Amino acid sequence: MAYSNSGSYTTGNSTKSEAQVCLKFPPKVSSPGLMALWSAEGQNNVKLGKLMEYSGPRLQIQMVVTFVLTQAIHSVLKYLRLPMFISQILAGMILGPMVFKGKSSLITSSDQSVAVLGTVGAIGYMFFLFLSGVKMDVGMTFRSGKKVICIGVLTVVVPLMACLMTAKSLSQESQFFTNKRVFLAVTYSATSFPVIHCLLSELKLLNSELGRLGLSAALIGEIVALFLLTICQWVIDGLENGWKVVMSNFGFFTVYFVIVVFWFRPVMKWMVRKNPEGGQIKNSYLYIVIGAFLVSHKLAELLKVYIVFAPFLVGLAVPDGPPLGSALVEKLEPIVEGLFMPLFVTTCGMRIDFSYLKNYGSFAKDQAISAVVTNFVKFGVSFLLPFLWNIPIRDSLAFAFIMLNKGIVEMAAYSFMNDTLVISHDMFAFVTIIVILIASIVPILVKTLYDPSSKHVRYLKKSIMDCKLNDELRIIGCIHVPANVNSIIDILNASCPTRQSPIALSVLHLIKLSGRATPLFIAHEKQSKSLSHNSYSENVVLAFNRFERDNWGAVSVKSFTAVSPPNLMYEDICNLAMDQFTSFLILPFHRWRHVDGSIESEDQTVRRLNFNILQKPPCSVGILVEGQRHVKCINSRDHIHDQYPLANSPTYTIAMIFMGGKDDWEALALAKRMSRDKSVKLTVIQFKAVDGFQDDDGDRMMDKQLLRNVKENKSITYIEKEVKDGPETLTYLRSIVDDYKLFIVGRRYKREDPQTVGLHEWSEFQDIGIIGELLSSPDFGGKHSVLIVRHQ
Repeated sequence: MAYSNSGSYTTGNSTKSEAQVCLKFPPKVSSPGLMALWSAEGQNNVKLGKLMEYSGPRLQIQMVVTFVLTQAIHSVLKYLRLPMFISQILAGMILGPMVFKGKSSLITSSDQSVAVLGTVGAIGYMFFLFLSGVKMDVGMTFRSGKKVICIGVLTVVVPLMACLMTAKSLSQESQFFTNKRVFLAVTYSATSFPVIHCLLSELKLLNSELGRLGLSAALIGEIVALFLLTICQWVIDGLENGWKVVMSNFGFFTVYFVIVVFWFRPVMKWMVRKNPEGGQIKNSYLYIVIGAFLVSHKLAELLKVYIVFAPFLVGLAVPDGPPLGSALVEKLEPIVEGLFMPLFVTTCGMRIDFSYLKNYGSFAKDQAISAVVTNFVKFGVSFLLPFLWNIPIRDSLAFAFIMLNKGIVEMAAYSFMNDTLVISHDMFAFVTIIVILIASIVPILVKTLYDPSSKHVRYLKKSIMDCKLNDELRIIGCIHVPANVNSIIDILNASCPTRQSPIALSVLHLIKLSGRATPLFIAHEKQSKSLSHNSYSENVVLAFNRFERDNWGAVSVKSFTAVSPPNLMYEDICNLAMDQFTSFLILPFHRWRHVDGSIESEDQTVRRLNFNILQKPPCSVGILVEGQRHVKCINSRDHIHDQYPLANSPTYTIAMIFMGGKDDWEALALAKRMSRDKSVKLTVIQFKAVDGFQDDDGDRMMDKQLLRNVKENKSITYIEKEVKDGPETLTYLRSIVDDYKLFIVGRRYKREDPQTVGLHEWSEFQDIGIIGELLSSPDFGGKHSVLIVRHQ
């Protein structure tokens, strides 16, 4: 049995087009299996077409073909630095009518098969809009400066006016302002926040200066575009259908807005308050939020609200960040970004057919010209505004291309208009060409024009050796977990801060970006009553502020919080090091142990971050491996010995292991600075090769000069130990490990020495070097801390 439905629609040329869709009843969903088909049809009659009559297996095969073709195309285009979006569009074009014109392919075997695949993709796009709203921080619009607001507004309004004037001059129709023209004009000139976010994420520019500016301006532009679209549609409806219709639509929209904002959002805030602090949100709460999102589609349809607004507004109502927003993103984003959205983009590409350009209409030509003019005006405005505010010309050009970018949101809007025959096929071909061209060239041009790492090259080299003993030592201490606070305070206490030789400390609390799209970099003010929305950040800031008060005049503290993706935290650290003219950066080791030496936790993202910083350090770097500690916190320098169980003696014993080289020079400079404290007893232990092997003459001379100064310093104990190989070095270290509370060593990455021969084979952590890894091993007791130093 077949069911057919036909209807008439108005296209861009005001000509009626009739569409007919045939569906078979009852539909075939699940196949009986290949063996059943084999038995029913016979061995020679079983074909793939029989299996494709069932929508379940057909959808699975379509998904497999789509993903395989997309990955095959992207494996080639990635070398041209083209985004995955282009590969997905091209895969859809290959599987669509452009290649299989008038034929039945595996993907387009029937209208019903395409409809099923398109429905799955459309559901994915609704989830995409919902997650975009969840990750969006609307409050950022109120925190943006006047310049950012000006850029966000003008980059939408000015191109919109240019588009309407261009289209008006080209149009021959008496009734120009229609919903369709206004919708197209806003789409041409709008700035899509999800598209800009995807671009900056792919280029790893989210937390760069230009990336933060682009995200803020895009967020404001998105809100302005939605507001203008809504207002213009109401005005046009009032002119065409009367103001009673407008008031009715406005009333329905108000009801929907009130339900979402004043009922649904308070319910979600109640869920967050009921959740234990620092704990995971209950699954039942997540199911309620997802269910409300699914119901919002039908509610918006009943209240005559634009269907795309429904999931986006519900997402905006969800409190961003942990615990609710981050949980939704972590659970839904993998399947949405990995499964649904690639299918949706591919189905958009399947709609493209450039053969319609052979006989294009006047409306399509006029709109294509208007779209091109709009993009040129948008690029000009986006370039001139930052350039007039003294942003370098290359950065201004890169910013203009960022704001010009097009992607999935624009492609979805044009596809929906094409499906409902609001725009004609020839016009759809025109606008998709514009989207594809812009989405292809923008990433390449932005990457060419803007490289945030280039400013690190111009950064003045800073190290501990460059600082005189009585100069202010500028240090950055990075915090990942609460245990890092006490350990860094202990190192700072041992660094002997005085009024004559102060320490300027910048505390950087690094938090993984989760549940929101925009990275944050917060400079905490001491006068602020509420230092942070995150209680853990507030505790970190308060702990270091108290440390500053206990060492008044000797230590100055500035506290910062960086919320960004783990792979982009390097940029935050380097930017802060440049801004604060830092000489030494302290990074916690990625592995934490219990008192008995067993592994408490291990974070591979911290390990990758440490390794990236060691590869391109902004200053001298120290990786701190924590030893066993009491739970009690350090409140002042007088209580330094209460932190470690074996630090109850009147002196704090430190050993510096010296074998030569730049890393050891820097480690020795830090150790000598610590030795000025009367409560610190420093021992410098030089491992000397029995065969007399040494580095080049320059390093050997520098080693001798530094050690000569050590021998002349009566407050430092110097020990020279001759060893013939690595096992002998290991034996000696094991014999002295219980005599010291802190070991300071150089990293000495990829250095082959007789003193370490035979130890490289079992090395696991290259980021802390051979000696650092030996001393950090649980076989050595783990009662001491180890600071591994890497020279810039």
